[in-house]
Amino acid sequence: MLNLILNYLRDLLRPQCDLLLENLALRQQILVLERQVERPRFKDRERLFWVLLSRLWSGWKNRLRIVQPETVIGWHRKSWRLFWRWKSKPKDYGRPNVPFEVIELIRRISVDNPIWGAPRIHGELIMLGYEVSESTVAKYMVKRKGRPTQNWRTFLENHLGEIVAIDFLTIPTVTFKTLYVFVVLSLDRRRVVHFHVTTRPTSKWTATQIVQAFPFDTAPKYLIRDRDGIYGEEVQLTIDFLGMKEKVISARSPWQNGYCERVVGTIKRECLNHMIIFNEAHARRVLKKYFEYYHDDRTHLGLEKETPNCREIEPIEIGSVAQRPVVGGLHSRYFRDAA
Repeated sequence: MLNLILNYLRDLLRPQCDLLLENLALRQQILVLERQVERPRFKDRERLFWVLLSRLWSGWKNRLRIVQPETVIGWHRKSWRLFWRWKSKPKDYGRPNVPFEVIELIRRISVDNPIWGAPRIHGELIMLGYEVSESTVAKYMVKRKGRPTQNWRTFLENHLGEIVAIDFLTIPTVTFKTLYVFVVLSLDRRRVVHFHVTTRPTSKWTATQIVQAFPFDTAPKYLIRDRDGIYGEEVQLTIDFLGMKEKVISARSPWQNGYCERVVGTIKRECLNHMIIFNEAHARRVLKKYFEYYHDDRTHLGLEKETPNCREIEPIEIGSVAQRPVVGGLHSRYFRDAA
């Protein structure tokens, strides 16, 4: 293009006779090319030249020999579409990119905690101040085979603050004995308000545990229990003495005590199934550590990814993410380490 402009400026200084003879020679060569070349190919800069020339010179059509005027008009319209497509293109479009730091953290958490699913990892990220969706967590977490996270519904949702549930779970020991764990669960925040371990549960022992669970007139209005024979007359008298009304579930209907059954299953899946218990004292120490993690660190689906003791969200500005093993390394607590 620059050479063409320089040649044009040079021609302005040449005699008119030389220009006429040169035009005659060029036209003769064009006629030869038209007979031998069926469809000449233009480069983009050559097309741009004819588009600009058509805007500046009214007689450009009379000088076209290799292509038709409609072709130049088509070039111009195509250039117009490309220009406005580029000008109208949004700068930011599509879903925002997930930072590589977050992707690595999702994979790290899923590897450190193989029994955690996407909802649990998502809740942990919320506590660390990351705003990502649960589908993003499921996309980037390390894939593995396992059962999906279970869920349940209950007909007692409107009175959770005034309801507790009780249940027993068993633990096999290293000497093939059976330990019985008594659990008292408050339904409003899924908080285990009391637990104890024994080898010989009796009605009197169970009644004592209920009294210890609700000192100083802290007993709720309702108590849910199953039809286990251990809840004998002494347990029923104690419940009446504390001012509670017991709600006995139907026979063979554990789903009616769904909250407590779920907690019992969680204790087994996340703690007891991965350990060998030696005796009562060992069981109490293990369960005490697990319940500390359960109340302060573990996020719950039914609490909108919060913890029973309302764990605070740590802003990103505090520092990098650090990890501390809990429950003997079975689980992990992630927190912001202020360096």
